Amino acid sequence: MPAEPLTLQAAQQQVDDWIQTIGVRYFDPLTNLAQLVEEVGEVARILSRTVGEQSCKPGESPGELSDELADVLFVTICLANQSGIDLEAALQRNLEKKTRRDQTRHRNNQKLQ
Repeated sequence: MPAEPLTLQAAQQQVDDWIQTIGVRYFDPLTNLAQLVEEVGEVARILSRTVGEQSCKPGESPGELSDELADVLFVTICLANQSGIDLEAALQRNLEKKTRRDQTRHRNNQKLQ
């Protein structure tokens, strides 16, 4: 039987449960920001070596993009949790804002044709 899809709300709860039982406590927000920047840098490193012009050093593996993106999501969820942000609601509001603002913007962008 396939697992149920993980909602953002459920992910936020699972991360909070993990922090409370295994992680001891949340890092302070500035430490989590530094962690987020580090993880985004790892995503950039992988993309630079797999679809960009950079090459790996001999014997070096570029890394696993899915794992690094999951790390970015984990730290983002930590920041949301400790800031009292419901990511599902925030993402919905953000998509509505982008839809209103960019109704024709990208369609009319000659660079994207």
